[in-house]
Amino acid sequence: MTKDLAETRLANSEVSQILELLNTASLAILKHYRSNAAAEYQNKKDSTPLTEADLMAHRLICQGLRQIFPEIPVLSEESDTDVKQMRRQWRDYWLVDPLDGTREFLNRTGEFTINIALIREHRPVLGFIAAPCLDTVWFGGEHYGAYKLTLGADLASKQSIRCRVLQSSAQITVLSAIRHRNKHLQATLSYLRSATPELQRLDSGSALKFCQLAEGRGDIYPRFSPCCEWDTGAGQALVEGAGGQVWALNGQPLAYNSRDTLMSPHFVALADPSATFWTGLLQELKTSLAV
Repeated sequence: MTKDLAETRLANSEVSQILELLNTASLAILKHYRSNAAAEYQNKKDSTPLTEADLMAHRLICQGLRQIFPEIPVLSEESDTDVKQMRRQWRDYWLVDPLDGTREFLNRTGEFTINIALIREHRPVLGFIAAPCLDTVWFGGEHYGAYKLTLGADLASKQSIRCRVLQSSAQITVLSAIRHRNKHLQATLSYLRSATPELQRLDSGSALKFCQLAEGRGDIYPRFSPCCEWDTGAGQALVEGAGGQVWALNGQPLAYNSRDTLMSPHFVALADPSATFWTGLLQELKTSLAV
């Protein structure tokens, strides 16, 4: 990251305004989540569900970010086609998933989040992930550190969090989602089972896996099912702030707004990227994905 990016940190007052916006959006989503209309949805063109809560949060968050940062454009999952085409001209912008985990929302698991990331020169420099049902928000970036906070609480009460160091390969914890099972994830699990005597798996939905990694509750979050840049931007910033990395399978950090598509490549998020243990896994994945 360039010196210019390191020097463009948000002021605490601006971070506090974003946290207030996330709290407001979380309360609005929870009101809908607890209503009789919570199970109603329509299918988008890609067959993914869209609820009124998605649209409500989209409008609220985009409007709020434009009021706080009128000079920075906003790209949301629910933005119209013109905005999604225009974003290629942007150097800095806010990347928003107003309700990540709509299926979890509809299935009443509570494992859904609101994701907001500040993208600068193709890198997520600051990310916020709020979990309304858990009453918690996580936020951070490479030049910010990483923190967790009760939704609605003052910024001064934030708690510092950190990815854990891989002490040995004796016990590895994999963060994943049950519904994202596929042959590449199975190949990853098979490799890890052969390399470590004790493999644990922690299942959760939406961007919560990034939060668990940043909190030191897991070692790796592999993702080989379709997702988009708004699914990963805030989580990547948070994990980087906590000392981890989110790599494409070429071993490079995910880049943003650099291709025509908004789909993210397959990736692995690692709590301890310096551990040589992961070298063999990345090679195994390249072989598996080439088949």
